[in-house]
Amino acid sequence: MSYDFTRWAQGELDLLASQHLTRTLEPLQSAQGPTVRVGGQSLINFSSNDYLGLAASPLLIHAAQQALDAHGLGSGASRLVAGDSALHHALEASVARFLGSEAALLFNSGYAANVGLVSALWGKTDILFSDAHNHASLIDGCRLSRARTLVYPHNDVAALEALLSAHPQGRRAVLTDAVFSMNGDTARLHELSALCERHGAALVVDEAHATGVFGPTGAGLCEAQGVSADLRMGTLGKSLGGFGAYVACDAAVRSLLIHRARSLVFSTALPAAWCAAGVTAIARVQQDTALRERLWSNIKIFTTGLRELGFEAVAHSPIFSVVLGAPERAMAASAFLRERGVWAKPIRPPTVPPGTSRLRMTLRADHSPAHLQQALTALADWQKAERR
Repeated sequence: MSYDFTRWAQGELDLLASQHLTRTLEPLQSAQGPTVRVGGQSLINFSSNDYLGLAASPLLIHAAQQALDAHGLGSGASRLVAGDSALHHALEASVARFLGSEAALLFNSGYAANVGLVSALWGKTDILFSDAHNHASLIDGCRLSRARTLVYPHNDVAALEALLSAHPQGRRAVLTDAVFSMNGDTARLHELSALCERHGAALVVDEAHATGVFGPTGAGLCEAQGVSADLRMGTLGKSLGGFGAYVACDAAVRSLLIHRARSLVFSTALPAAWCAAGVTAIARVQQDTALRERLWSNIKIFTTGLRELGFEAVAHSPIFSVVLGAPERAMAASAFLRERGVWAKPIRPPTVPPGTSRLRMTLRADHSPAHLQQALTALADWQKAERR
């Protein structure tokens, strides 16, 4: 070999290890649920985005199985070649009705949706305004679009207005998460929408962590705040329990994305079985409001418990960040909780900024009061152990 690639890779891994940033894959030995089996151990699951507990729902599994029997396992090709099916269109119609949009378009993941829609709809003559805490998929979509991207301080509407005023020309868009995936706080969509209206900019909202959680029907934070965004992205793999993502938009934008979104054009289509499960999941979320009620009850209980332990906690969403600082401290806390039956993975750079390593703990509608108490007790015990 002309270049020792293995030696280079090992050097990079050694550097990560010295910084306590090594990552490993841990296969689950069970379905998603309030408890999971990992490495032969039963653990209370505080690391999943399956907020409503639908990933192992018999209703969704039955719908997928019926579609699997009729359509087979794989879709065989991209949708533009031979991978399209009536179930893809049925799910898109279901999404559009759910969100009150004219149309919707499926993508294979939230990452593929954001990268595809941003790079397809904006280019080097345009300006994008992106929240500093936006998800990596929006950041990468901005980079791939080659548009001029201006990052505004997190949730700082005044700073964003100053930037919009200073750059009044051209096609412009404001991009924001609805629920920010690491801190769990929410965007000020009312103010962002009014700002975009005044300045003639488009509003793009990533509802990945808000779909199923917010709004009278679970349609997301836009529904909860009464905001109409120009584009909304959401995922099927978090509260909806399945896999894939969608963009809700008007019919003309959908058609243009079919022509230009490379992550759609050049990807094998979602299997039809996942589409059938998605239709069922949306119906369940709309009809069973008790799921959201149980989730929000757990959020309030956990918020109170964290505050009593001295942690900063606000009941914004099912996502709670216990910020611990150094990566080795987050790893130690995670290991301590795991010994006590609580699975809360450590989140470290580059996912979060240096000095903000944390436990990212996510709640579920099917967590019991005992599950919540066990996690809070484990955190209290960890605090005592650190003080010794």
